[in-house]
Amino acid sequence: MVLWSLAISVAAGLALVPSSPIAAIAEVFGACCGIFNALLVMRGNESLARHRSVAAFVLSSVLRIAVFGIVPVAFAVHGPAWAIGTYFFGFFMPLAVYVLIVARKLRPDSTL
Repeated sequence: MVLWSLAISVAAGLALVPSSPIAAIAEVFGACCGIFNALLVMRGNESLARHRSVAAFVLSSVLRIAVFGIVPVAFAVHGPAWAIGTYFFGFFMPLAVYVLIVARKLRPDSTL
């Protein structure tokens, strides 16, 4: 998941450089944040299953949403407003890659 996400993100970022270097950086940084977020979610789910502490899970989720929601605003302030979109494209890239990987493993005869 990590390698595919980074590969797609870097390719998309390089394609965005002529339009806006800030948007390209936002896209790649969004992918890095998305990977980090996915790993934190996995760790939080494992911790929730082990300790059954819903309060700690909710608190960590709210903090994650706050941090990863504030970051794209900085890119929009210093670059074009549409840099927020490129950030979120990169942010959700690991999730999309993960879905494709799981779908392929569940259906080995598929062409995904």
